Amino acid sequence: MARLKLDFPEDQYCFSTQLTVRVTDINGANHLGNDSMISMISEARARFLFDHGVQETGPDGIGIIVTDLATTYKAEAHARDQLVFEVGVMDFNQYGGDMVFRVSRPRDGKLVAMAKYGFVFFNYRTSQVTPMPPEFLAKFPKVNRLD
Repeated sequence: MARLKLDFPEDQYCFSTQLTVRVTDINGANHLGNDSMISMISEARARFLFDHGVQETGPDGIGIIVTDLATTYKAEAHARDQLVFEVGVMDFNQYGGDMVFRVSRPRDGKLVAMAKYGFVFFNYRTSQVTPMPPEFLAKFPKVNRLD
């Protein structure tokens, strides 16, 4: 199987947040575990959406659902490391797009991980994919569209 390669344009990142690796995030190999990295990426996503005034699920039942996740690891992270999560959006289509993440450690400038979440808008009341709300699209006018 071919190795996964994630590389995103610099201008895609429009948000940054910092998280600390907890002792409970460490696995048996004494570094940040895959499951904890995914949880931290999810936290960064939630902070990004909140910062942009986007509810994960609105009062109308319309929300965002993750369709896929790809992650590549570049360096280990350890307990008490401060990590910066840069977040952006790209490749919008009628129903969703991609959220991209670059995770680095400011202490030594190491790139720790890259990730991409595919997402679509979803009506949780009808359990159906729904078009991207114009209000969401308006928050990111510079994002390229694929449709």
